[in-house]
Formats: sequence, structure tokens, C-alpha cells
Amino acid sequence: MLDRTYLRENPDEVRDALDDRGADVDIDEFLDLDERWRELKARGDDLRHDRNQITKKIGELVADGKDEEREEAIERSRELKAEIEDVEAEAAELQDELRERMLEVPQIPHESVPLGVDERHNVEDRRWGFDDAHDLPDEVTPHYELGEELDIIDEERAAKTTGSGFYFLKGEGAQLEHALIQFMMDLHREQGYVDLFPPVPVKSSSMRGTGQLPKFADDAYRLGGSNEEDYDDDDLWLCPTAEVPVTNMYADEILLQDDLPLKHQAYTPNFRREAGEHGTETRGIVRVHQFNKVELVNFVEPEESYDRLENLLDEAEDVLKRLGLPYRILELCTGDLTFASAKTYDIEVWAPGDDMDDGPDEGGRWLEVSSASNFEDFQARRAGLRYRPERHESADYLHTLNASGLAIPRVMVAILEYYQNEDGTVTIPEPLQSYMGGKEVIEGHEKVGESALGAGERE
Repeated sequence: MLDRTYLRENPDEVRDALDDRGADVDIDEFLDLDERWRELKARGDDLRHDRNQITKKIGELVADGKDEEREEAIERSRELKAEIEDVEAEAAELQDELRERMLEVPQIPHESVPLGVDERHNVEDRRWGFDDAHDLPDEVTPHYELGEELDIIDEERAAKTTGSGFYFLKGEGAQLEHALIQFMMDLHREQGYVDLFPPVPVKSSSMRGTGQLPKFADDAYRLGGSNEEDYDDDDLWLCPTAEVPVTNMYADEILLQDDLPLKHQAYTPNFRREAGEHGTETRGIVRVHQFNKVELVNFVEPEESYDRLENLLDEAEDVLKRLGLPYRILELCTGDLTFASAKTYDIEVWAPGDDMDDGPDEGGRWLEVSSASNFEDFQARRAGLRYRPERHESADYLHTLNASGLAIPRVMVAILEYYQNEDGTVTIPEPLQSYMGGKEVIEGHEKVGESALGAGERE
């Protein structure tokens, strides 16, 4: 969340920044509540001072034997105590309301973020891999058709067992997914990341700490209750991203300067209700309710966070470079930033199977596989993440960053479409072959069951 003092002292700057984001937040109403809270705090201080003075006077009256005046002073002390309790109760209620309102105020964009209303105004920073891209088949088969032909992706049976937006991976498809996970984790370990295997369910307090709650409750899977019902800090949700458990594992702790920068990577399955609109753009495994991802989470000193953001971006895109998959880097505009981010770069891999209006000149489409973001101290304030610059100094909020390293289903889509061959097989990128037992080509499987009858053999 934002620093309340900063908002109080710089309301015009905050208004302008939130306008740039297109955020609808009533800053004036917040400031009115904050002013009332400060008046109550000041009133409470004055009342306590008056009561302390009367308490001191009572002792003097007892010593002087002035019983009548002593009783009057005692009665006044009782009245002040009751008034103090009323003032403190109202102040506490306002404090809770102010905190809840602060949780709904988005991050302030960094001054370097380009202005814009939505994704149309994002700025392309660079492209990689197109100059030496290999030759594709005359017609590239989209991954959802190729996956069915090879019998390595089965959406129909997943819909039967679980529902739409889920899928089975079979044989070489499952092998490819496992290979990608292990390859990414090995690579990021080389980059200095410490492995974590976090729990998948996360508390409401953890979701709030990273900014998923309260704004994005409708997109999350809640355990044991409807999303429309009130929830408390101990209610559990299925992990929407490993960012949530990994960031919050240090909640309400004080790290030491020597601990930083702290770099963690974590593989988790991720669960999200939002699956986009139906149609060609979302067919297959591009937008699904469950997907695997390796997440990179960084904890750093504030003055180092923007240098670390550039390095984090390099670490994430190195996955695509080693796999030889063409991609581009976008700098998100103010209107397309996520709720908690001060600055974000998106990495979009090229998938040539489906031509989209906003795709590259070479055809195909862009698929976002990572968002590298600097949250500055926004998440740290929500989760109580602090560090002590020196052992004798007071603790301060650190900065958090994260990036997907990468979102695995979309990388798989890019591999199936970019590395497919004229005969319908798929060449496995060289860095993954050792993880697949030396296999060099995905050839597919014969389908099983009566549904396969009449399908014929693949030529």
C-alpha cells in the first residue's frame, strides 16, 4: 500500500498519478477521514493530559484533607476516562476504515513509465530472434490442433473430469512440461536463485499482502466458501501465483542488510478463474484455469531495485534465448500496469500458429510469458516486510520484485508451433533434450479407445 503520510502530504501528486493509471479513487474522501482521525488522536492526547493533571491534583487534595474537592476531582477523572474511551474507540474505527481504503489504492507509477490508457499504448523496447529464425512449414498448425493430432494434449477428457479451461498432457506432452520446469529451475539456480517449494493454499492475509485481495477476489479460487461471502485472514485460497506464498514467507519479519538481495525461485501450479473470451485467440492452453509456472521473487534495498529490475528481466528472457524462441519486450504504460506495480516489462514469445491483428509482420501472435515488475515498497507495507540497514539503525521497508521465469503452457505453445516440422512432428529444442531422455523429436502417440476408431494412422 502507499505510505499514508506521503498521500496526506502530496495529494495532488497522488491524484495525478492515479489519473494516469485510470484509477477511480476518491482521495478527498480519504483525506477527510484522515483529518478526522488526526483530530481524534489530538483530542485523545489532550484529554489524557487533562486526566493526568487531575490525577496529580487528587493526590494533593488527599494530602491537604480537602475531601469535597477531591470527590469532585475524582468524578471529573471518571468523566475524562469515559470520554477518552469514546474518542479512542472512534479513532480505532476510523483507523481500520482508513487501512481498508488504503488497501484499495493502487501503486504510483514510476516517473519513467510511459503514459497511456491501455495495452495499445505499451512501448515495444526490443525484439530478439527474428533475424535468424528458422524456416517454418508452409502452413503452421495451431498448437491445439497439433496437440490433438499427436495425442499429447487432451482438453475434451479434462472437461469431463474437471471442467472447461483445464487439460490433460499425455506422454511426450507431459514430458515436455516436466522438462521445461526442470530446465528453467536449473537455469535460474545458475543465476543465483535459491529454490523454494511453497504450499499451494494461501491465507487471505497473504493474498492481501501482495495485492490480490481485495481487488481480485473474483479471479481467485476460494476454498470452503463462496467468493461473495465475507472472508477472514485465515481463509484459504488456491495459489494464483507463487509470488503470494514466497513474498509473504517473510511477512512481519525484519531482514538484515547482509541478507539482501535475496532471490528465490519457486515452481507451483497456479489457479485462476478468469479465462478470457471464447474463440480462436483462447483455444487450447493459452488461457486456462490451472497452469504451471516458475516464479522469480526478489527482495532488495530500495536504492537497488531499479537496477535489479533490469537484471531480473535479463534473467527471465534468458530462458527464451536458450530455447531459441523469438520474442519481444514491452514496457507497460501507466494504464496497463497491474495494481501493485510501479514499473513492468512484459516478455511476449512469438507463436506462429494463429494470425492475429496485433501480431508481428511475420504472422502469428504474441503470447505474454512473463511480467517483470518492481513493486517498490507497496507490497512490503502491506505484508510488513522490513530490513535493518545497520544493526543499530531502525528498520525500513524493503522493495520487492518478481517475474515469471516463465509461464510454461505458453512456452509450450511456442515450441509446438515454432519447432514443428512438415510431417507434423516437433523438434525438441536442444537444451530440453537431455531432460527428455535424449529424445530429439516429438512424434506423438496412437490414440486409445473407441473414439480413435476410424481416425486412421498418422502419415
